[in-house]
Amino acid sequence: MNFRRMLAFALIFLAACAEMLQAQSWQPLINQPSFSPSTALLLTDGTVMVHDTGAQDWWRLTPDNMGSYVNGTWSQLASLPTGYSPLYYASAVLPDGRVIMNGGEYNFGKEAWTTLGAIYSPKTNKWRLVKPPTGWTRIGDAQNVVLPNGTYMLADCCTVQQALFNSKTLTWTATGTGKADINDEEGWTLLPDQTVLTVDANNTANLTNAEKYIPSTGSWINAGNTIVKLDDTNANNSGSHELGPAVLRPDGTVFATGATGFTSVYNPPANPNDPGTWIQGPTFPAPGGKQQDIADGPASLLPSGNVLVFASPGVFRTPSKFYEFDGTNLNAVPATPNAVNDSSYYGRMLVLPTGQILFTDTSQDVEIYTAAGSPNPAWAPTITKAPKNVIHARSYLISGTQFNGLSQGAAYGDDGQSATNYPLVRITNSATGHVFYARTYNHSTMAVATGSAIVSTHFTVPAGIELGASELEVVANGIPSTAVAVTVQ
Repeated sequence: MNFRRMLAFALIFLAACAEMLQAQSWQPLINQPSFSPSTALLLTDGTVMVHDTGAQDWWRLTPDNMGSYVNGTWSQLASLPTGYSPLYYASAVLPDGRVIMNGGEYNFGKEAWTTLGAIYSPKTNKWRLVKPPTGWTRIGDAQNVVLPNGTYMLADCCTVQQALFNSKTLTWTATGTGKADINDEEGWTLLPDQTVLTVDANNTANLTNAEKYIPSTGSWINAGNTIVKLDDTNANNSGSHELGPAVLRPDGTVFATGATGFTSVYNPPANPNDPGTWIQGPTFPAPGGKQQDIADGPASLLPSGNVLVFASPGVFRTPSKFYEFDGTNLNAVPATPNAVNDSSYYGRMLVLPTGQILFTDTSQDVEIYTAAGSPNPAWAPTITKAPKNVIHARSYLISGTQFNGLSQGAAYGDDGQSATNYPLVRITNSATGHVFYARTYNHSTMAVATGSAIVSTHFTVPAGIELGASELEVVANGIPSTAVAVTVQ
């Protein structure tokens, strides 16, 4: 082993030790933004795309050459098309690497429930307007999900309508028969059986009702009762109707939160067409007599399998606190400096390739959370087939298992989505320790918890990558595969 390589591994070891010492702690970005960051999306080249709250501009956070997002730098991306400047909208990264956003409760700061939408190409740094589904008059603060086959499904915020998006023709097809209540304030969680779970927020006939979307039939079926009421709607249809995030965990259960302080845990059935069962989860604490809840707000799955959540008292009040759900209990963890001024709905979370959580709250203090614990090795992606030699700017196919992780990663519900259930390819130069991400695209699936099934993705080697012996990993939701040797030529 030459001196440079020894030095590189020593630096990596010291960085890992420093990260362990910072477990369950927040670090501010060294280079804070000049704008007001809200929704953040992980692009398939490892950079993070962040929206300026309610504005037209988007920005890119690029990690440093050691892969640190704390030390990352900002650059401005193309602004949204003329006439579109939304706040609280649907957003997703598509299997081809493009970004789509639809709707907006506000447009240019005015209540609009707009049907506008746009699609962004990272390769060209250009936006293009997307027409709404035929006949829709509102999209607003809608929810969305990318289905296992790669199709993007979108809700009309305020009716029972949903539609499927053809990303090649930019056209829509209606879906979603049998929905029991309107979509307003609800979130969607993709399950391992390829169905989509939601908790009803507007079903006054059954205040604890849940439903599942079955992609093969395009219809909704009953998914049992949450035992406790998660939104604060009553039989007279009053209340905020707000819900919190619902996050799929590695054991296959879903941790669901809401505006009442109660939580519930969903156990999916063996047969996707069956309802499944619910058990009551822990109740949020009430420090100083103020009941914590999540009436809109973010959560994210940590590499350890715990769920990080952001809660505040009542509906849209302050201050906020952070907790980790460990499968049984809600445990208080350190808070960001601005949490005393935040209500839960200010927050957005994104799972980074490092396993850390990027947190924004519209302030110019972006923080990164490093959790304690480590993933079960069985949760990691595995590489079964990869090139041994790669060349600048050329594309390759890589195959293996669990490339999409065991969950969508982060959740919010309506108002914002930042799922990361797609593979990244990380290449680390053995001599320098410098980290490069190869842009991935055309993943064979967007399902979660795919088990032993062989899946694949394509990746393009970045033009600026360093030559020589390197290590290649596939990363899903912050959990890396065992590295394989690769030579960059």
